[in-house]
Amino acid sequence: MMKINDINRINGINKGYQQQVDYRKESKQASKKDEVQISQAAQEMLESSRAENTERAEHVKALKQAVQSGTYHVEAGKLAERLLPFFKQ
Repeated sequence: MMKINDINRINGINKGYQQQVDYRKESKQASKKDEVQISQAAQEMLESSRAENTERAEHVKALKQAVQSGTYHVEAGKLAERLLPFFKQ
């Protein structure tokens, strides 16, 4: 029969286990520190894209108003030129 009464052994095991747990917590915290850096060129592209989107939105708004008021005119020749490549396929 084997008796385990040595408290110092158990405390040593608990300390080792606690060190493992602490190490894992530190690893998880370290991995949560991701960073993203956007270059100056990418920022300029984003700003120009936003400007284009506002210009396009204004153009679409003007077209919608023209359609609703009945003043929008479709040029049949231009429409046919754009559709012709699709029918040739």
